[in-house]
Amino acid sequence: MSSPHSPLIQADNPKVKRYLPWVVAIALFMEQLDSTIINTAIPSMAASLNVTPLSLKAVVSCYILSLAVSIPISGWMADRFGTRRVFSTAVGLFTFSSILCGLSVNVPMLVAARTLQGFSAAMMMPVGRLTVIRTFPKSELLAAMNFVIIPALIGPLLGPTLGGLIVHWLPWQAIFFVNVPIGLIAQWLIHRHMPDYRSDVARPLDVVGLALFGSGVALLSWILEIFGEHYLDVTSTAILFLLSLGLLAAYVWHARHAMHPLLQLALFKTRTFRISVAGGFITRLGVGGLPFLLPLLYQLGLGLPAWQSGLLMMPTAAAAMVMKLISVQVLRRFGYRKVLIVNTVMIGITICLFSIITSTTPIWVILLLGLAQGFFNSLQFSSMNSMAYADVKTEDSSMASTIASSMQQMSMSFGLAFGSLIAAWYLGDLPQSDRTAVVGALHHAFLTLGGLTILSSLSFWALRANDGETVSKGITSKKVIEVVDTNHPSV
Repeated sequence: MSSPHSPLIQADNPKVKRYLPWVVAIALFMEQLDSTIINTAIPSMAASLNVTPLSLKAVVSCYILSLAVSIPISGWMADRFGTRRVFSTAVGLFTFSSILCGLSVNVPMLVAARTLQGFSAAMMMPVGRLTVIRTFPKSELLAAMNFVIIPALIGPLLGPTLGGLIVHWLPWQAIFFVNVPIGLIAQWLIHRHMPDYRSDVARPLDVVGLALFGSGVALLSWILEIFGEHYLDVTSTAILFLLSLGLLAAYVWHARHAMHPLLQLALFKTRTFRISVAGGFITRLGVGGLPFLLPLLYQLGLGLPAWQSGLLMMPTAAAAMVMKLISVQVLRRFGYRKVLIVNTVMIGITICLFSIITSTTPIWVILLLGLAQGFFNSLQFSSMNSMAYADVKTEDSSMASTIASSMQQMSMSFGLAFGSLIAAWYLGDLPQSDRTAVVGALHHAFLTLGGLTILSSLSFWALRANDGETVSKGITSKKVIEVVDTNHPSV
């Protein structure tokens, strides 16, 4: 049944449209700041807890695993309990688990609290995105989503620097208490300005699907996290990898026969959704390895300390924020098909150009490449993320948001693992202490990832010239409606 807070009345309220993006943006900022601020505090945390820094890897990996497993049920929870209740509870749990992290006195307590953080984060962002999708008409959706995503770029920009300053002047526990005032502000805004949407039909939770998909994703994410660290021998790793693929394949078979599947794979019959999610997954393989490989290049190839290496990453975030402000006009002028084809090629070329960076490269060249990377990446993600909902019916928006969020989370893990695997393959048996060999391997990895990204542009050739115009241009003509309604697997 519908919420007593009527979605139609809420959506027509100008205050809702004015403040809802702020509500979701603040929650996203809190999540992104938390996920990046912890990295610089690892040495201080290890010293305080009397453990080695490497043993705290579980603090990071448990968050990713919890996030990956929990995202698929976010759409079901929003449909069942309402977007406002789920989002408010998620923000409250994230804030509470942040306090628990700060009060932890040993590693198991910290891991348990971070796991709860991952679960609450999995509820926050898909549900927040879903609320934005249902509140704004498709002609306004791109601008609203761009506004919401800007804090996701500010969080990683401030996180490492803020974390370094906090652990320098204060105990490491303070990095988690930063979330408390942000969470309280978010709660106040939620209860004042967030509409409450839920499904008119209560569908049951697909427990079998959750077990199959959740265990498959969790196992695959764990394998990717430990890959190359010699925790397991090659045979065991291969067996577990095949098992994870088997679980995911079993879910695909189950979803085709279940009345109410956890993830409705039939949505992939919609051309724009399929190309955005599946094609974007391939593109992210190349892009996803850069956050891992670039710091290595700057610190090994240029001999810079970690904090200076972090500063070289700032132009990327700055350029990304600028592009968010103009991407609406770019997509309105050129359309999704042209933008995605050309922009994907430009991303690939930019990745390849990082292979020219050596210790003698002028800083302005590195900064220029960083600006280009942020500029093109931002346009790419704005395009793929907004086009995914162009032809999705309103009643399927929660399922579409859940699938898109799950695939994006998996692509992040795949991208990092793929980038490190390529670099390790080029390094071969040479020692990692050999700076020249490592830099050479990184250069070859950039060329390989760039080439893969350029090839991934072929997936966007399947788009039509007018695809996504309901979002980019606000066109809802009869012609466009007919294209949407007649969509089927053969299109």
